[in-house]
Amino acid sequence: MNAPVTTQRPLGEILVGAGLLSRDQLHIALMEQDRRHEPLGRLLLHLGFVSEAVLREALSEFHGKQSVDLGNAVADPDALALVPLELAKRHHIFPLYLRRAESMLVVAVADVHDVVALDKLRNELPESIRIDTLIAGESEIARAIDQYYGHELSIDGILNEIETGEIDYRSLAVVTDEYSQPVVRLVDALLTDAVMREASDIHFEPEEGFLRIRYRLDGLLHQIRVLHKSYWAALAVRIKVMAGMNIAENRAPQDGRISLTINGRVVDFRVSAQPTIHGENLVLRVLDRQKGIVPLDGLGLAEQQLDLLKLMIARPDGLILVTGPTGSGKTTTLYSILNHINSESLNIMTLEDPVEYPMATIRQTSVTDAAKLDFANGVRSILRQDPDVILVGEIRDSDTAEMAFRAAMTGHQVYSTLHTNSAIGVIPRLLDIGIQPDIIAGNIIGVVAQRLLRRLCPQCRKEASAEPWELRLLGVPPERDAPPLYRAVGCPECDYRGYRGRMAIMELMRMDSDLDELVIRRASFREIRTAARSKGFRSLAEDGIRRVLDGDTSLEELARVVDLTERMA
Repeated sequence: MNAPVTTQRPLGEILVGAGLLSRDQLHIALMEQDRRHEPLGRLLLHLGFVSEAVLREALSEFHGKQSVDLGNAVADPDALALVPLELAKRHHIFPLYLRRAESMLVVAVADVHDVVALDKLRNELPESIRIDTLIAGESEIARAIDQYYGHELSIDGILNEIETGEIDYRSLAVVTDEYSQPVVRLVDALLTDAVMREASDIHFEPEEGFLRIRYRLDGLLHQIRVLHKSYWAALAVRIKVMAGMNIAENRAPQDGRISLTINGRVVDFRVSAQPTIHGENLVLRVLDRQKGIVPLDGLGLAEQQLDLLKLMIARPDGLILVTGPTGSGKTTTLYSILNHINSESLNIMTLEDPVEYPMATIRQTSVTDAAKLDFANGVRSILRQDPDVILVGEIRDSDTAEMAFRAAMTGHQVYSTLHTNSAIGVIPRLLDIGIQPDIIAGNIIGVVAQRLLRRLCPQCRKEASAEPWELRLLGVPPERDAPPLYRAVGCPECDYRGYRGRMAIMELMRMDSDLDELVIRRASFREIRTAARSKGFRSLAEDGIRRVLDGDTSLEELARVVDLTERMA
């Protein structure tokens, strides 16, 4: 019987093939291996031929296992509690995080085939917990064990440690043993807590006598902690060091970025510092790459809306605009569309301020003042790169709008965002910034306007009878049976907020020859809306009412986000 054919390349060949190791160096390492009988990877490190980061990625390919950079990872205290220090040190095992829903402990190991180490670990764990492994370097694991074990990692414990000890404010930027500083651990614990609670933003707000910490959860700010103001100097320095910002500058606005591995996924934080009368105000936008890209059919569109959006995407040239206020999910919708059309046959290029979610095969460019690149000049440059699809982060002025339309008129599919209150409001907004009606007509494929509503917690939502005024808002005739409505209550599952997660409501307006004709003759908002309605256009309020009647959200939440007063007229 023939032996099975393997396609696994030797570790040395992987490194040579990638240009990271020469044939002579590999030959020397193999000779040393024959003499010393040690793993090839360890010898390559000892000889100084490769770095630990390079070896980690090569071992990842060799074993077909995912790797992790422990220098940018944050460990889960619950995972650390499951693995004794002696076991971790003896067998080079570092517990990273616990997937509670799957009862899976994820650990970093230097050798995924060390059966003895994995058996020892399995004997320490409850039978219900399974083990998954990631590859890390031996010295990285040793440093992580020294860094995390023996230190308090809970927010309350760290605060207690700070209150009973001394903080060395000056050493935060240069200290070698960072985790000996409780402020370093406090920042990591707060960032991890925010990601675990699915916050979109973290606010550090100094007041006259205290520091307020707030998370934006499901679109609303919630106060999480109030700390003594004496903590803020050290916290601000630590965050600015992590974000690569100037720690000596506290009188001018600054921007930075942090990238960490939290619970097994890469999470970026966009950091903004703003001077105020009580000190620097820091806001961190949480950019979770795993959550940022949603499948097109996961946006929550009704079947008719999804078909209409796919029809708009199918047109090869023209402009598709997504509108709504800041924080309404426009970027998520655009990334979902780009992910849907992304293929090797298309050259998709983007201009963003900044790039929030890196995507494979898509050429993404950040618009920055430092690079002296704005949206209008960026589009001019991109048009020389043979693009098929162009994403312009935002149309802010007439120059950017003109370049976006020029790209749409020359055979490209263009996507962008615009700040308007409705899909139909795009037309007067474009006229207002100086785009001529005959340019608008025929070059806009369609417009998507959207808002985000908080989703009722399915564990505690309460069914209630509708009031007469609520039935009027919902458009239910008096002779019909009143549909059940659901209201928010609050439970441990939703942190007693009554809502958990958010969903989009949308209105889609696909342009056609009739609507283009109205644009050319500068028809009123009412005329365009009447014509769009005759073609099946449904407003944000109507899409929101669909969600209310489906029990996904409450009427109170819809009224908070969308103007329903016209429906009472």
